[in-house]
Amino acid sequence: MPSDKDPERNLVRVTFDPSVRLAANSAARRFSAGSACGVCGKASITQLRQRGLRRPKAASPLDPEILCQLPLKLRAAQAVFGRTGGLHAAALFGPSGELLVLREDIGRHNAVDKAIGWVLLDGRLPLTGHVLVVSGRGGFEIVQKAITAGIPLLASVSAPSSLAVQLARELGLTLVGFLRGRRFVIYSGEERIAVSAPGSVGVS
Repeated sequence: MPSDKDPERNLVRVTFDPSVRLAANSAARRFSAGSACGVCGKASITQLRQRGLRRPKAASPLDPEILCQLPLKLRAAQAVFGRTGGLHAAALFGPSGELLVLREDIGRHNAVDKAIGWVLLDGRLPLTGHVLVVSGRGGFEIVQKAITAGIPLLASVSAPSSLAVQLARELGLTLVGFLRGRRFVIYSGEERIAVSAPGSVGVS
């Protein structure tokens, strides 16, 4: 068994029996590889309705002060990004802002899959009352994944896509974008964020 310090610890070597004959170019790729999961790649919201996605359960309003602290906590926990500057991150936080899990990956969808997958294996789904924060933009596919996991609030440091906003509004997900410093934009589900008046805590 290779040790953790072995540079080849992620390699798997396969030796074929001498009688095995492989056709020429049999290993050549003739398709595009992607990191999409089962809900990614759907062309329209109509296709998602057929999957029977449910609206996330109601959650107690989140303090905007807590929300504004989450990107800082996410960044502080990005160990690999701190060394390379080249990875996305996805983190799940509890209603008081406590970090449940953070995962990094070169693909933002993979980072989300890793975080939600850890929770699934730990038997904690659905994630009622939790917040998913992503380091990239809040795309349509990530909205799908949040809703599938029962997460009521998705926040990103960048912009959501128009289709992500449409899906979030239709299925009752609270969607926040441009979460930076003490400012953020609420695109849907404002009832889950305890903002007393427009402009509070720099809310746009």
